Amino acid sequence: MELVESIIESLSDFITSYIVPEELIIFTLLGTGLFLTLRLGFIQLRRFRHGVAVASGKYDDPDDPGDVTHFQALTTALSATVGVGNIAGVAIAIHWGGPGALFWMWMTAFLGMAVKYSEVTLALKYRHVEKGPTKVWQGTVSGGPMYSIEKGLGKRWKPLAVFFALGLLLTSFLTGNAVQANTISDLFGTEFGVPGWIVGLITSAFVALVIFGGIRRIGRVTSVLAPMMAAVYVAGALTILALNAGQILPTFGRIFSEAFNPVSGVAGAGAGAFLMTILWGVKRGLFSNEAGQGSAPIAHSAAQTEEPVSEGVVALLEPFIDTLVICTLTGLVLIITGAWDARIPTTLELASGDTTYIVRNDQGGFDEVAPPASIPIQDGNPAYPDPRSARYAWHDVAVDRFFTDPEQQQPFSGEIRPAEGVAVGLDGQRYDVLYGDAAETGAPLTALAFGRGLPYGDWGRFIVIISVALFAVSTAISWSYYGDRCANYVFGASAIIPFKCVYIIFHFIGATAALQVIWDFGDVALSIVTIPNLLSLILLSGVVVKTSKSYFERQPWLKDE
Repeated sequence: MELVESIIESLSDFITSYIVPEELIIFTLLGTGLFLTLRLGFIQLRRFRHGVAVASGKYDDPDDPGDVTHFQALTTALSATVGVGNIAGVAIAIHWGGPGALFWMWMTAFLGMAVKYSEVTLALKYRHVEKGPTKVWQGTVSGGPMYSIEKGLGKRWKPLAVFFALGLLLTSFLTGNAVQANTISDLFGTEFGVPGWIVGLITSAFVALVIFGGIRRIGRVTSVLAPMMAAVYVAGALTILALNAGQILPTFGRIFSEAFNPVSGVAGAGAGAFLMTILWGVKRGLFSNEAGQGSAPIAHSAAQTEEPVSEGVVALLEPFIDTLVICTLTGLVLIITGAWDARIPTTLELASGDTTYIVRNDQGGFDEVAPPASIPIQDGNPAYPDPRSARYAWHDVAVDRFFTDPEQQQPFSGEIRPAEGVAVGLDGQRYDVLYGDAAETGAPLTALAFGRGLPYGDWGRFIVIISVALFAVSTAISWSYYGDRCANYVFGASAIIPFKCVYIIFHFIGATAALQVIWDFGDVALSIVTIPNLLSLILLSGVVVKTSKSYFERQPWLKDE
């Protein structure tokens, strides 16, 4: 497993440094969203109500081509977007970028509504409908940016379409799959001490049971899971906010203020670290609602309709539900309860991927560096030679004191040896773990916030545990469909079953790998597929405008009302 983690980390560093810099993704995504918002006349505001009506099933026609209803297509896509990004992703964004990162998640979502509308409308317009009978696991339709690029821009653009399909195929293994398994494993390991391989076996078996039944089974499962998981999680968050109603407006004020003048990040944002705040807000916003990534159009392409725009208006609801509602609730709970920058008693596994070494930078934040030869500890306190010395960190936040017992009654004296992943006491005794107060991140941080926010004990964290399990599994189920459509496009129907087998293997790997490694490479995979998709949206924006104008002038939904 260490070899796999090392390879993933090296690839991630190379791609983000030389091929797709993170800053490029930020400006390309926001720029495309702004361009489409203006060209479509703020479609996300003008046609929001119509999208709700279509999603409700008011205009469904079962005789239209496709595999699932509008609502099932929406819930399948939402099951992929409303996932760990809403629980773990928001926590990571605030952990690194401070409360202001939530504002940039909102901006990504608002502009992303126009992006999502455009990419789904194009996907339905250029989707491929199979002729003749097909097997259940094959489905009857295929769509997505790869078809939009090839059919909309012409055959000479097919290499870009293939590149996108291969990139999203890779993304499906990681972002939509391994990250989900990793989040479940991380949370259950933190809360109950369950080994990652056991969590991986259980969730892999369930995901396999569903995805080998094809899009119809996926649609049936997600149409139940998505509303149920959202209801449980939202109810818990709203209860916390109701109990702290007086803090809601001041918290919004802090979010707006620190969006442009960040002053208090836990791990990354020091005074004035504006770019860090934007970066993490946009990264986690993109991960959460997937606008511009080109994945959701694949699920929407299976909708039963003859009108591309009818599914486009359904799709623009996704970023609203996902980010402007659910992510906002998570962010408010994290900030109001004070969990986002809390230090809690933690078991510090010295050889864990959650262990890093950091130095203070000129902006007041911290940068990760190579491990030092050793870190001397005296009576629990690190004896750093100077302020620029590398510090031991957990989740990229320095730990101030170390103990040998969970109750933190016995201070440790000796040295930490990073190369060996152990601590050695003055008496020569070796420790694989030490204990101390450390910062949490990801899903365990959100669990901490819910545990603090709901009264009568720590039971609130179980809402997060249940939600993570449902969110992550449903996301992995939906993303398998994205990947198998890409495999079908590039390699043909014979590749679908082998793809699903490899998909299950990656799910298990994700449950047993280090948290940061999996998330980092998931971000890289997102970057790879986002650029070609956004390019095609800009080039085909005229088609979207023309198709939209025709639809709303003809009002074809009236015949099915």
